[in-house]
Amino acid sequence: MGFRDYEEFWPFYLTQHRKPATRRWHFAGTSFVFLFVIIAIVTRNAWWLLGAPVAAYALAWFSHFFIEGNKPATFGHPFWSLRADFRMYGLMLTGQLGRELERLGISEE
Repeated sequence: MGFRDYEEFWPFYLTQHRKPATRRWHFAGTSFVFLFVIIAIVTRNAWWLLGAPVAAYALAWFSHFFIEGNKPATFGHPFWSLRADFRMYGLMLTGQLGRELERLGISEE
């Protein structure tokens, strides 16, 4: 699918994450990114940084294939998907994702 810019992509990204379980798996994966970065800094061992994307993508892709039943948006738009994942994470962390879904007229499944 062709999108002119990230803001046009954002609603599509959310439609690919309609199920709360999918979003929870994404949240867990993104949390591992932060955890691995912190561990790398504390231990001064950069090898932990390699685990960050592996953990994040493994959990996210699992959720798409086995829960959401769709293809991850990362395959077509890797950079916008990464940006959108962090945005969704922040909205979930602050309890604002429901409001954003409502604003965009996206229903949960």
